[in-house]
This record gives sequence, C-alpha cells and structure tokens, in this order.
Amino acid sequence: MRPPIASLIVLLLVVAALTVIGLGGISAERVPQAVLNGEQQIAADTALSTRTTIDVEARSVRRTAGAFVATGTTTPATALKALTSTGNAAHGSALFDARTGKLLASGGKTVPSTGVDATTTASGHNAIPPRMVTSGGTRRLLYFARVTVPAQVDANQDQNQQSGADRQWLLVVSETLPALTAYGDGRTAVALDARGETLVTAVHGTASSAAADSGLPAAAVRAAKDSGRDSDASGSMLGSSVGGRRTVAGWAQVASATGPGDTDGLGLMVLTSRAVPATTANADYSSFALEAAAALAGIVLVLGLVLRFFVQQPLLQLYLSSSRLARAVTEGGPTAFEELSRPVPATGFGEPARIARALESLRLQLLGESGPQEFPPRRGPGGRALAVLALVLVACWAIPMIFVLNRANTATAVPAPVLTVQQARTEIAANRIRQSLDQSYTDLSDAAAALPGKTDSARTEILRRALNDHKQYRSLYLLDRSGDETLRVGATPLRTIVHVPRGSGITTVNTSGRIPAIAAYVQVPVANGKAAAPGVVLFGEIDVKALNSILPRPKLGSVWVTDGDSRVLAASVGYRAFQALPDAGLTRLARAAKGAPGTAGASASAVLSGSSGPEVDAAAPLAQSGHTAGLGWHVVTAEPAAALQLPAMQAEQRTILAGILGLTAGVACLGWLYVVVIRPLRSVDVLVERLAGGDRRTVLHPVNHDEVGSVTRSLELIRQALAERGRAGRSGQAVGPSGSRYENTPQG
Repeated sequence: MRPPIASLIVLLLVVAALTVIGLGGISAERVPQAVLNGEQQIAADTALSTRTTIDVEARSVRRTAGAFVATGTTTPATALKALTSTGNAAHGSALFDARTGKLLASGGKTVPSTGVDATTTASGHNAIPPRMVTSGGTRRLLYFARVTVPAQVDANQDQNQQSGADRQWLLVVSETLPALTAYGDGRTAVALDARGETLVTAVHGTASSAAADSGLPAAAVRAAKDSGRDSDASGSMLGSSVGGRRTVAGWAQVASATGPGDTDGLGLMVLTSRAVPATTANADYSSFALEAAAALAGIVLVLGLVLRFFVQQPLLQLYLSSSRLARAVTEGGPTAFEELSRPVPATGFGEPARIARALESLRLQLLGESGPQEFPPRRGPGGRALAVLALVLVACWAIPMIFVLNRANTATAVPAPVLTVQQARTEIAANRIRQSLDQSYTDLSDAAAALPGKTDSARTEILRRALNDHKQYRSLYLLDRSGDETLRVGATPLRTIVHVPRGSGITTVNTSGRIPAIAAYVQVPVANGKAAAPGVVLFGEIDVKALNSILPRPKLGSVWVTDGDSRVLAASVGYRAFQALPDAGLTRLARAAKGAPGTAGASASAVLSGSSGPEVDAAAPLAQSGHTAGLGWHVVTAEPAAALQLPAMQAEQRTILAGILGLTAGVACLGWLYVVVIRPLRSVDVLVERLAGGDRRTVLHPVNHDEVGSVTRSLELIRQALAERGRAGRSGQAVGPSGSRYENTPQG
C-alpha cells in the first residue's frame, strides 16, 4: 500500500522540481542560440561545398591520368598536352620523373618546385592528396597523379632485345583555391589556413561595419584547435556589437567527415559572419515555473492527505482489527473474550467501511450475539472513484500544461535572422545540387567527346568505363535521330519521352511512374568535330538515389527538389515520384520563388503552420545559370521550429514535457494503487460480506503478501472458526469465543 502512494508523492514532487529547473533556465538572449547554430551550419555547408570542389578536381586529375593510354614512343610534352587538354584551365602543369625527380615537361604558369619532391611524393600506391603551397605570395593547390608509360623503344635496337621496366611519371597540376560563395545579404565568407590567414574572401551584398571583426579568424583557429577533433569540426561564436547589431560567426574545417579524404591535410577552414539585430524581447519563464510547481505541490499535498485518511489509515485499521479477531479465535486464553469484546471501528468510506461493518458482524457472530447478516448491494462511491478523482486532479494540472499553456505564437516565435539562415542554407543546398548536375553534364560531355570515329565495341568500352568511373549514372545510352536506342550500358532506361531533344543540357525523360528519370544529354559530334544536324545524342540517366543522398544536412529539416509544376523529383524523406509537396503552404512558397518567364526567380522564406507546429520553410531556384537554369526546378526545405533552440519553442516543449511527465506519473502510480490495493479490496469486500451472511464454504485465499493479503488470511481463520462452531452446534457441542468446545449442560 505504501509504495504506490509514496511513489506518487515523490514523482509528482520531482516533476514540480523539473518544471522549475527546465522553465526557470529559459531566458531571452541578445542573439538566440538558434541563430548561432544556423551560422555554424552555414559555415559547415560552405566548407562542404569547398571540400566537394577540391575532391572532384583531385579525382578528375587522377582519372585523366589513369585513362591516358601511352605508348613506348610517347614523349613527356605530348603526354602533358593530352593530360591537360580537358577540364578546367590549369594555372600550371608539369611532368616529373618519379625515380629521379627530374622535370620532364611543363605548361602554363610555373609549378612551385618547393611544393614538389617528385621522388617522395610518387612513392607508395595510395592516391596522393592535394597540397597547398605558396608561390609569389599566392596560395595554390597542387593536384597529383601517377602516369605509367611503357619502356621507351629504341628504333636502332633489335626488338627482341628490348627490355626495361615501365616508366613512372608524376603529373602535377597547379590551380588557385576554389572561389567561395557567400549566401544571404550582408554575409561574408572567408577561407583561412591553419594559421588564420585569409586566403579567399566573398561578400554577398554589403557587409555591415559590425561584421568587420578582425579578431574572428584567430578566434576560429583557436576554437578549432580546442575542439580536439582532427577533421570536420565546426562551431559558432559572437563578435563585436555596433549600433544594436551583433556579429554572428560560424567556422568549419574543410575536411572529410567519413574518413581520410583529399582535403584532410590542407588545414583549410571556412569562416562565415553576418551582423544581426540584437533582440530586446523579454522571455523570463521563472515566475510561471514557480507558479506551476506550487500548483502541483498543492495537488500533491491534497492527494497525500486524501490517500492517507481514506485509503492508508482505514486499511491499516482493517489489518489490525482482522488480525485481532483472528488471534482471538486461534490462540484462545483469557484474553480471547477481551479481544472479541472490542468493537471493530468503521472508518473511511467505500470498501474499507463495508469490510469494517462485515468484520463487526463477524465479531458478534463469534460472540454468539447475532447470526448471519445480509448486506445491501453496493451503493455510493468507493476506492475506484477515489482513484479516478485523484487522476482527474492530476490531469487538471497536466492537461493545460500539455495543450494550453506557453503555446508559441507562430508569428513571433521565430526571429527574422532564423528565417534568413534557413533561406541561405536552402540556397546552398540548391547550389550543391546544381553543382552535382553540372558535374554530371561535364562528365557526360567528356564521354561524348571520346565517341566520334570509334567502332561500336570501342564506344561500348568508353561508356562502360564512364559508367564505372561516375557512380551517379544508372544508365548510359545513345539515341539516333529517330529516337531509337542504338547502344546502351547499365540498367534499363526509365525514359518514356521518345523524341530526341536539340542541344545539350539536363532534363527529365519521364513524367510519371514510381521513379523520376533525370538525365543529362549531349549531342555527339561527328568524326571531324562538327555536330551532325539532328545528331546522335548521348543520354546519361542520373540515379535519383545519388541525388537524394546529397540532400540531407544537419538541422536543415526535410528537403525536396521539385519541377516547374512543384512536383517532387527527389527528397531527403520518403516520397512518391511526381507527387505534390506535403503541404499547400510549401507549394505556395515554391511558386512564390519563381520568377518571370525566362528568369530563374529568387529565394523566399516564411514561417508556416505544419502538422507538428510552426515550421521554418524556404524555397530557392535550383540554379540561376548553367544547364539547369531553364528547367524551373526548385529546392524546398522545412525545419520544425521545435527543433530550433528558440526561447518560445523551448518553453512550449518543456511545458508539454512537464505535463506529460506529471500525467504519466499520476496514471502509473494510481494504476499501481488500483491494482495492488483497490481491486483486491473490492474482492475482499465481496468475500467478507458473504462470510458475514453465512457462507462458510468459500475458502479465502490470500493473493498478495501485503495488508490486503493479511486481512484475507485473518478472514480465512475467522471462517474456519465459524465453520467449526457450526459443525459443533450440529453435533450438540458448544464453542466458546476462543473456539474451544464444551458440552451443553441443562440449567436447573
């Protein structure tokens, strides 16, 4: 009996204390933590874009070197020209002898020799990561690849006597650091080296004077060192304050998060900063927390008193009275009559009171002063009603906490800087997807350039190699001018559109089905380098899973890629192809981001009401330039405001949590009390009334080893004594109060 009552009191008091701690710790900050977290994620997203650019270039250099077919007569100059004829224009390139370190050929700007030790660099078998060097006061990135060339053939020597190992060359490509892009008006993005020196800077719009904080780079470097992580660390910090605006900065290392990568040893870091208006809203929930805790403490006091006086004490009294009667009928002795002569007090109400009245009737029957007594059917409230009333009392506190109090206002809960962060991150996501699609187009163009003049078997081999090198493709195929497929490698195409488009670009080649078919397409030139009129078109269907995999980002929420009709083409969450966005507000937001016909449009953001509360939503055009600009595609994001560290949302969440905890504690403990006390008492009530009514046959079995079980055991002893008395009466014997028999003697 005591454990559930004590647990109820203790747990509700703990909930009251947690309410004070949780809500009392919420206070308005000059810059909400959600803004700091958002700037950290913008820096991390920008660092990811930089890392992706460097990784792609490093793989491109290695792939070009691996695909280069050399012969024994290939000279370094011709090899270097072939190796650097595709891709972005390099600032400089060179070929070194991997064994001697001798410079064999060079092109473009001079490759810094201080950054190249060809013999050491080319040793080993793993991919050589890029390096950052300084030349003429400018930082450059060096990309490396090994080139294997067959042993040189000497025309004057007998062919049977030719011998020698293959030659090993080291290709070095020198390029400047990738350009940064700053997203969001007034934001500055800076690339830093390991010492905090600025390498590349980008500004979107006009940066305010508050954002020009010269101490931020050094602070970011110190924070990165203090993070204790070798790669992929990020963080945020506050800068200077000018005219009511405070600088918010985020930093992130340009390194791989999934293991060794090409950028891990560069020591690059991205620092973004933006001046935001400092908030003046007062959000002090300590008084509410104290009032809510005091109300719950008052409920605990009332429940404790009610359960003590109406459950605990009556049950203890029943336990003592039943034990006294059982002791009187079993032990006998001179005190038995005295024990039986003491009336059973009728305390409490409901089942305890009825059991007490039945015990009093049994006491009189043991004394021979009365016979069996019938009791009226149950009327009025009992222990079950008391438990329900106690639960209602707890619910009167918990339900308003869960559904009414501290509800966040959708219009004011999310500060404007948080909206701009979501919009900027959506633009970054759109740019990342555009870069992926543009890279797919570039890779397809390289494959198409190698096809003219080749046999079908050679074309098949080129396409198969391209499919293996570029995992984003699920299928590569050629269409002739009539739309018939003439050559294919990979999976069966998903396309349903049969016409052959003109030009080159990115498009969808189906409008229905379970999987969207997004494809890059390139007109294949004829052997002389000129494109045929209708042309043969090379299609590369892009695996939508590869596109889906680059959409998720921490604290960005759900991400969708939609076509010009706002139908979903890809998403970071489960979806069906070409379905509408899950909310009409998102569809309106995507349409609001569209521009005039022929233009790409502009990003937009808003706070909308979702199924789980306010959401911070944004939409951005997929591209404003490049091969995807004319598609009219958009990227739409939705992050629940509850996932952001905003005072209003924190207060709502913690208020709901306190209500749920209080209601759960009440239901659990009162349910426990009902199972172990109230329900067994109801069963004992029925049995003891039958026993007092003359039922001597029903054996009373105690179920639990507690107060109710003790009462049941005592009643069983009383039943046995009454049954013995009945048998003795039928045999002509008399039974005393202690249960001892004696002969009836006539009185003269």
